[in-house]
Amino acid sequence: MKNNFPSMTNKCIAMAALLGLFALASCEKTVEGPSAAANESAAVSGEAGLNYVANEVLVKFKNGTSASVKAAALAKVSGEISETIFTKAMEKSGETEALLLVRTPLATLEAVGLLKGGDVAYAEPNFIYTHQAVSSDPYFTNGSLWGMYGSNTSPANQYGSGAAAAWAVGHTGSKTVVMGIIDEGVQVSHPDLKANVWVNPYDPADGVDNDGNGYIDDINGWDFDGNNNSVYDGGTRGALDDHGTHVAGTIGASANSEGVAGVNWAVTMISCKFLGRNGGTTANAVKAVDYLNDLKSRHGMNIVASNNSWGGGGFSQALSDAVDRANTRNILFIAAAGNGGSDGVGDDNDVTASYPSNLPQANVIAVAAITSAGAKSSFSNYGATTVDLGAPGSGVWSTTAFSNYSSYNGTSMATPHVSGAAALYASTHAGATAADIKAAILGSTVPTSSLTGKCVTGGRLNVSGF
Repeated sequence: MKNNFPSMTNKCIAMAALLGLFALASCEKTVEGPSAAANESAAVSGEAGLNYVANEVLVKFKNGTSASVKAAALAKVSGEISETIFTKAMEKSGETEALLLVRTPLATLEAVGLLKGGDVAYAEPNFIYTHQAVSSDPYFTNGSLWGMYGSNTSPANQYGSGAAAAWAVGHTGSKTVVMGIIDEGVQVSHPDLKANVWVNPYDPADGVDNDGNGYIDDINGWDFDGNNNSVYDGGTRGALDDHGTHVAGTIGASANSEGVAGVNWAVTMISCKFLGRNGGTTANAVKAVDYLNDLKSRHGMNIVASNNSWGGGGFSQALSDAVDRANTRNILFIAAAGNGGSDGVGDDNDVTASYPSNLPQANVIAVAAITSAGAKSSFSNYGATTVDLGAPGSGVWSTTAFSNYSSYNGTSMATPHVSGAAALYASTHAGATAADIKAAILGSTVPTSSLTGKCVTGGRLNVSGF
């Protein structure tokens, strides 16, 4: 289990970057929000550059708190409840109090301070998260898909994930293994993805919530940002949802003699869209994590992990609780370590925590990015005790919208290589627990001088033995 604030004993870089938002320079740092109050804009950059929605607070009361006590607490900040979040996963975990999204005319941090204590379990900002990628502009055979190669594959690259070596011995994945993609949406009709996109057998498209999970016609997943069942909003121009589509391709693009191939040729991927045009919020991230938690609990689905190629907020108890629930259900939470910023240095997560990858739960795997030469990618965050391993994250080709292919850089791109590894291992090890899969992934890493003992707990990803 990770310690969020360990002392730094080994430094990968002499001086870490200044405190910064877990986001790329090219990403928007604002979010569409409610009308601004006099003292705050619609999105705010707070301590250490962390962004949150203006004039909103997430509040959780202690179990059994009376309605009158809740009203009195909210009155301190002139708060009005704009949304009551009580997911099916919360209910099944035995929780009795909902997570409240509260609107207030006060500045967010002022309201948080006034709400803390007494019968309030916690109050926190509704953080804004962004994805972690930069666009740089058949890919396996022409040498482009280096992240899938291994030392003895053709083409070869000793710093790739080794997936091609696993394919060579018949380990190409299984549709019985399910992965959640908590991100932007996914182009479900992409030629390389459509065979591996989840089609919900429990809730056919008929305008009725047939399985009672609170989501009507969640055919391929759910759009928590737009609160609808359309998980792809890019149209035929591909103006949106490139990032989620790119992540999906690395995890599970089909081997169909066109485009790219994912770590798994066969897998089932659920789109949990919570990143919209201007990022995503803690409230919607919690709902996305709990959507997967509930599907596994409700239907016994073999959901192995969620891929989380995003970050940007501070520590959130609400999100941490949701990851706890995922841990209880044996679902890994695989997260990008972060891109330190445009300075090309990266940040040390041992010194300055980057969330959600710094969450301490045993089911969290934090992933740094490496180059095709085996070095830490210049932009990638690192941490000798808080980042687990490195995986291909520079010059990664994958699927993008609309029915296209692009090369991206980022810890966003490294993370789905590890998520793909989790699915690949699960496909050949029926009944493996989250702890089993994490141990197998970390146990298979290959020491690399530029990473091991300096930047990450382990070495670089190697799935050739899967």
